[in-house]
Amino acid sequence: MNDHDISAAVSRVLAGFNGAIAPAPAPVPAPPPIKSSAPSVEDTVARIIAEMGGVKPVVDATAPFAQGCIVTDGMVTKAAGEVNCSCCERSDCALSSAPVSLDISDEDAITLGEGVFATMDEAVEAAAEAQRQYLFCSMAARKSFVDGIREVFLDQAVLERISTMTVQQTGMGNAADKIIKNRLAASKTPGIEDLKTEAESGDGGLTLVEYSAYGVIGSITPTTNPTETIICNSIGMLAAGNAVVFSPHPRAKIVSLLSIKMINRKLAALGAPANLVVTVQAPSIDNTNAMMAHPKVRMLVATGGPAIVKTVMSTGKKAIGAGAGNPPVVVDETADIEKAAKDIVSGCSFDNNLPCIAEKEVIAVSQIADFLISQMQKNGAYLVKDPAVVKKLEELVLTAKGGPQTNCVGKSAVYLLDKVGISVGPEIRVVLIELPKEHPFVQEELMMPILPLVRATDVDEAIDLAVELEHGNRHTAMIHSTDVRKITKMAKLIQTTIFVKNGPSYAGIGVGGEGYTTFTIAGPTGEGLTSPKSFARRRKCVMVEALNVR
Repeated sequence: MNDHDISAAVSRVLAGFNGAIAPAPAPVPAPPPIKSSAPSVEDTVARIIAEMGGVKPVVDATAPFAQGCIVTDGMVTKAAGEVNCSCCERSDCALSSAPVSLDISDEDAITLGEGVFATMDEAVEAAAEAQRQYLFCSMAARKSFVDGIREVFLDQAVLERISTMTVQQTGMGNAADKIIKNRLAASKTPGIEDLKTEAESGDGGLTLVEYSAYGVIGSITPTTNPTETIICNSIGMLAAGNAVVFSPHPRAKIVSLLSIKMINRKLAALGAPANLVVTVQAPSIDNTNAMMAHPKVRMLVATGGPAIVKTVMSTGKKAIGAGAGNPPVVVDETADIEKAAKDIVSGCSFDNNLPCIAEKEVIAVSQIADFLISQMQKNGAYLVKDPAVVKKLEELVLTAKGGPQTNCVGKSAVYLLDKVGISVGPEIRVVLIELPKEHPFVQEELMMPILPLVRATDVDEAIDLAVELEHGNRHTAMIHSTDVRKITKMAKLIQTTIFVKNGPSYAGIGVGGEGYTTFTIAGPTGEGLTSPKSFARRRKCVMVEALNVR
C-alpha cells in the first residue's frame, strides 16, 4: 500500500471514532484487484488504534462534538462553512463569543445532566469517551477550553455566588477571602504553556519528548477548598489533555456540582467533547471508592487529609496526594518586626486559617518575642493569657484524641472567643497564645485562627524547632529575617514545597507573590507544586536518520 492508501484508511477509521464524515479521497488509478486473505488496510488501522486505547467507534454522527468536523489525513479539522467545531482556532469560531447563560439554580445544580451522573460507573464511562474524542482536538482547542473555564470563574457575580455558597454549606471560612482564592485559581493556574516540548537532534535523527495525557483522572476534592480545587484541577488536567471525574466532599455537594455544571455549559458552547468534566449526583465514600477502583481511571489526585492520601497511594495506580501541613513561621532578631507581625496575622487569618499553607505556629527568638506579640495585637491578634480560658479553648476545639473538632474548623476568631465567653469586635482576626512546644495547639494542624507562639533561645534553635513541628509534611514554612545565611539554612533543613521569606503565607500561592498558583500541593507523593505537566506522561517520538538539518 502507498501513502495515499494509508491516509485514506486512517481518515475512514477516524471518521468512525469521532462520528465525523471523512472526505472521500481523490480518485486515483487502481491496479487490478488481487484476491488475498490478509486483513484490509482499514481493519489494520482500526486494530492498531483500538490496541492503543481500546477505542470504540462513535456511531452517533449527530453528537455535538461531530457537528462541523471532518477528518483529513488523520486530523480533525473544521468543515467548510461550519462554526461548531471544537478544533478550530478560538478567534476563528463564532461560538467563542456567543453568550453563555450560567443561570443555574441550586435545585438545578444537583439534577442529572451537564456532567452530573447517577452512578460513578456512568460518570467514568462518559469521561473516558470524551477523552478519546479529546485526543484529536488541537492545542488551540485545548487553550480555548481552558480560557473558557477561566472566563466563567472570573465573572464577579459567579465568584461571589460560589464563595458565599461554600461558606453557607460547609460552615467554614469567609466569603471575602474565598473570592480571592477562587479568582486566583481561575487566573493563575497554568495552562497549555506549561507543556514544554524537548528536542534533540544529531546524526541519528530527531527525538522529541512531549507531555501526553494520562486519560481519565479521578480527583477527590476537600471541604476546605472545594471550588478552588475544582477550578484549579479542571484547568490543569484539561490543559494536559485529560478528562476528569470529580468526587467532591458531601458537605460541599451543591456548590461543587454547580461549578461542574457551569464548566460543562461553557465547554459545550465552545464545542468541546461532552463530559470532559464530570461527577456524581450524590457524592459519598462509596462513590469515591468506586471511582478509585474503576479500571478506566488511570490517575488519582487527592486533596485532603492524611487518610485519603494514604488510600489513593495504596491503590496501585499513579497517585498524587496533596496532604496536610503544619506550617511554622520563624521570626528572628534581624526581622522587620512590625511587618512580620502584620504579615503573620494576615496569613494566619486568611479564610479563617483553612488553607494548609497558612501560619499554624510562630517560633520567635526570645529577644524580640514580647515586641512581636505587642505588634501582633496592634494588627488584630487577641492575646489570651488566662490558663482558664486556654483550658476552655482546648475543650471547645480539640477532640478526645487531640485533633481539631470539625465544627470549629474554619470558624472565625470572633466566633471561637465568643464560645468561651469573650466578646470582641470584627477587628480581631487571630487568637494568640504563648505555649510550650508540646501543647496540642502547637503540634496539631487546627485549621482555625488559634495561633500558638513558642519562644526559642536563638534563631538556630528556632529553625530546629520549626523542622520538628512541620512533622516532615514538606508542605509550607515561613521565616522573617534579614540574615541570608539563616534563611538559607532553614530552607535547606525544612525542605518544604513552599518556603516564604519576609511575607505572609499566601504569597506562596501567588497572592502578593510572583509565580503560578495551585491548590493541589503534593508533599506526600513528591510532585510539590502541581501544574498541567504533573497530570501528563513524558513520551518520546523518534525520527531516525532524518530532520537533523545542522
